[in-house]
Amino acid sequence: MSSRSFKRAEVELLRHVCVSLVVLCELSPVTFKLSCLCDGSTIMISKWVSAIVMLVAFVNGASNEHVAQPCANIWTSSSVVPLGSPVTATCVIRDDCLAMIGKAVHIEWQLGNRFIPSSPVASEGGKISQVVISSFNHTRAFLTCCFQTSPVQVAGGVEIRAGYPPEAPHNVSCQTNLTNPNTLNCSWDPGQQETHLLTNYTLHTEIWDTKKNYTYNLPPGVHHYTIPRSDFVLFSEMKIYVKAVNDLGEVVSAPITLEPVSAAKFDPPKIQQLEVVPKRYGCLRLRWSLSQHQAWMHNCRFNLEVRLKTADSSQWNERPSSVSQIKPTRPTDLCRLLHGTQYSAQIRVRYQPRSPWSEWSSSQSGVTLESAPTGRLDSLVKLSGDRHINIHLFWKPSKQFRANSQNVSYIVSVQKKPGERGKVCSTKRNYCSFQLPMKAKRVYLSAVNTAGKSPPTEVQIYKPKALVVISDIKVIPRDDQALLVQWKSVDTSTITGYVVEWRPLLKADLSLSQFENVDKNESSFIITGSFEPYKPYGISVYPRFKDGIGLPQTVNAYTSQKAPSMVPKIQIKKTQQSNIELTWDEIPLYQRNGIIQGYKVYYWNEKGPINVVNVNPKERSVILKDLKTASLYEALMMVSTCGGSLNGSTIHFEVKPFDAVTIVMIVIATGVGLSLLFIFMVMTCFSNHKRLKNCFWPVVPDPANSSIKRWTSESPEETHPAWDKEEPNPLYLSHLSFLDLPMKLRKQEDDLWSNSAEDTSDLGESICGSPFIPGYSGSNSDSVPYATVIFSGPCSSPPPKDTRVYLRSESTQPLLENQESFSPKCYQNMTTDRVPREQCFFGACHDCAVEEKAKPLILWDDFPFLQALAMNDMEND
Repeated sequence: MSSRSFKRAEVELLRHVCVSLVVLCELSPVTFKLSCLCDGSTIMISKWVSAIVMLVAFVNGASNEHVAQPCANIWTSSSVVPLGSPVTATCVIRDDCLAMIGKAVHIEWQLGNRFIPSSPVASEGGKISQVVISSFNHTRAFLTCCFQTSPVQVAGGVEIRAGYPPEAPHNVSCQTNLTNPNTLNCSWDPGQQETHLLTNYTLHTEIWDTKKNYTYNLPPGVHHYTIPRSDFVLFSEMKIYVKAVNDLGEVVSAPITLEPVSAAKFDPPKIQQLEVVPKRYGCLRLRWSLSQHQAWMHNCRFNLEVRLKTADSSQWNERPSSVSQIKPTRPTDLCRLLHGTQYSAQIRVRYQPRSPWSEWSSSQSGVTLESAPTGRLDSLVKLSGDRHINIHLFWKPSKQFRANSQNVSYIVSVQKKPGERGKVCSTKRNYCSFQLPMKAKRVYLSAVNTAGKSPPTEVQIYKPKALVVISDIKVIPRDDQALLVQWKSVDTSTITGYVVEWRPLLKADLSLSQFENVDKNESSFIITGSFEPYKPYGISVYPRFKDGIGLPQTVNAYTSQKAPSMVPKIQIKKTQQSNIELTWDEIPLYQRNGIIQGYKVYYWNEKGPINVVNVNPKERSVILKDLKTASLYEALMMVSTCGGSLNGSTIHFEVKPFDAVTIVMIVIATGVGLSLLFIFMVMTCFSNHKRLKNCFWPVVPDPANSSIKRWTSESPEETHPAWDKEEPNPLYLSHLSFLDLPMKLRKQEDDLWSNSAEDTSDLGESICGSPFIPGYSGSNSDSVPYATVIFSGPCSSPPPKDTRVYLRSESTQPLLENQESFSPKCYQNMTTDRVPREQCFFGACHDCAVEEKAKPLILWDDFPFLQALAMNDMEND
C-alpha cells in the first residue's frame, strides 16, 4: 500500500472512532469536553467523565478485536456529491444499543449545528429514520442521527463532501531547451473553476517512432513538468496530453503533436558582419551564425527576422524584414534602405513557422553607399540692423529631404548655381549668420556631400512686418518630454502659416534652436524632445505671410518646476518717518527653477502681528508703511514658483524718531527760506533798477513814439540834443531787418512794395541778428521788427541807381495804453525846417520839401543801426 493510501485509511479509522465516541459518551453522570479531530474538522462534544473509561476500553478492545459499536448505522447515497445536488440518508438504531434499552426511541437529524426535519419509516419501535436534503450547499459537513433526549444524544454520524468534477486542462504547450542539459518543458492551464476536491494531474507522452509511453505524476497544485532528455527524441514526433482526476470523475486535455526540435527556442544568434553591397545603393549584406552551443545545426534551414533603425533614431522599425528557409552559412541582402545612412541591425531565428522565436541578437552597424542629397530644406530667416542688414538663417530637413550621407555641409549663396563668387556662407551646422549683399532679395540654400549637391532651396528675404496678429500665447507641460503651445490670432485672413521656435535659454549655442512649420488652421502645437527639468526654454510663435514673416510672441516655459535655488538679499534703500523702502536684486535665470509667481515680504515687530505684503514679480522694491517708531522690526522674503517656495534670511531694522535738534533745524531752515522768498519778492516789486524790472515786466515798445535818432548836419559835435522839451526819451528800435530785391524792379512792383499795407516784418535779414552788431545771437531773436529796409538789388549786384525804399512794418505788438494807432510823423532835422526826401522815414511829411543841396556829413558812430546798413551798403558796392 502506498503512503497516500495509508494516510487515507488512518483518516477513515479516526473518523469512525470519533463517531463511536458520540455514542459511548452517554453513560457517565459527569460532564466534560472532548475534542476529537476527524479529517481536519474539530467536533466539540459535551459528555460525561465516565466516557474516559469507555474510550480506554474502546482502544484496548480494538487490539483484542472486541470493538464497541455505535448505537446507529447511517447509510447515504454517496459521501462525495456534486455541490448543490440532493442527498438522502437513513439512520437505523441497533438492537444492542445499551443507551436505549427499555426506552422509547425518538430520532432527529442534525447537519452541522442545524436540525433538519426527517421522515420516519414504518418499523418496529421507530428505530429507523430517513432524511432528504434537497440541495447540499456545503463543501464539507457532518450529518448526525440523534436521540430526542435531554441532553441530546448522538447515535451515529457521517461526513459528506461536495465539489465539482475536474475541468479539462487546456493550453498545453511544450518548449525544448537546447542548452546543456537538453530538456522538454511542458505546462498547462488547469482552468478557472475551483473543484473544492483533491484533484490529481498526470502528464502522458507517446513517442511514435520508438512506441514508448511515459506517465508522470505531479504533486497537487503543480501544473508544469520538465521531461528529461532521455524521454524524448529531437527529430521524432510525439503525442502529449494531461489527465485530471478527483472523486467526481476524470478528464483528459486535447493532445498536441510536436517534434521537439520544432519546439526549441534557440539561443540569440550572432551577426558576423553588416557590410556595403558593391554598386548597389540602399543595400547592406548580412552575415550571421547560430550560437556556439547550437552551431552543430548550421546545415538546417531557419526562419530569420531582421529589424533596423537609423543612427539618429531611438526606435526600431515596426515591421521587421523576414527571410524564410535560410541557412546560417548563406548571407542575405537587405535593400530599399536610405542612401549614405548608418543602420543598426538585430536578428532572431526560429526553426519552423510555429516555433518560438529566439531572443534578439546584439546590434551591429553598417553604412549604405552615398549619393547626392535630395529634397528641400525648411528655413527660418531673422533680420537685424538698418544700414547693413544682418541675416540669421536657420534650416532643418523637410520630410522629403534625404541627406544620403553621414557628412553633409550646407552652402548659402546669392546665386542659384552655388560657386565661390556668390557664396556667403558654408557650414556643417544648422544655421548661418551673414550680411546681405546690396540689392540681394533672396539667397539659395544647398546641401553638399562627397557625391554631389542637392537642388538649391530658394529663400526670400523680407523685412519683418510690424504686424502683431498673435496674442495670448500659453505653454502647458504635458510631461517631462513634451510641451503644449497654444495661441490666438487676431486676424487670420492674411496669414499663410505659423512657425513655432524653441531653444534653451541657458545655452548660447544657436545650433540648439529648433523650429517647426505649422498650418494656418492650427492654433496649437506639441513640442517633443529631450527637455531638462527646471531649465527655462524660450518659445516663440511667428506668423507667416505671403511676403514675409511677422513679429513673434515669446514666452518662457519649463517642463517641470521647483522652488528657486536662492532668495535675493533684502536691502534698505531709504527711511522716511514711519515708512521704509526695501529693495532687492533680480534672481539669476539659472537659479529660478521655474516662473516666478511673486514675492511676499513678511515683517513684524516684537509685540505686533506678522504683516504680509505681496509684490508683483516684475517689481524690485516695496515700501512698508505705518511703522512704529523706536521699534525693532524683522523682515524676510519668500519667493514662489509653480513648483514651490523658498524663504530668505531675516533682516533687522529700526525706524528712529526725529530728535529735538532735527526738528528745530527743519523749522529754522523752513523759516529762513520763506523769509528770503518774501524779501526777494518785495525788492523786485519796489525796485528802480530797470534791468531787474524788465526781467519781470518787460517794456513793450510803442510804435508811435519809436525813433532811430535825430541828428544835426551843422555840427558834428552836437550829438545829444535836448530831448526833454520836444519829446520824451526816444525808444530805439529793437529790430531792423533788410532784404534784397531783384535787379530790375518794375514801377508797378515799386508801387506795390511802397504802398503795401501787408505785414513785412518777416522779410529780410535781421540787423539784430547781424554779425556786425555786438551780442549777435543769430536770427532767433525775441525782438519784434518795426521796420524793414528794402534794397533794389541783390547783395552781390552792382550798386543800384534807383533810390532805396524804406517801408514801415506793421507792428504785431499791442500799443501802450492811451496811444493812438496812427503812423508816426517823420523826424525833423534839428537845425533846419527843410529835410531832404532821403531822410523822411516811416511815412510822408507834409512840410517835408526837397532841397537840392549838398548832403550833410553823417556821424555814424551815434547811429549803430544805420552804421550796419552803411556797412551792408559798402559790401553790396
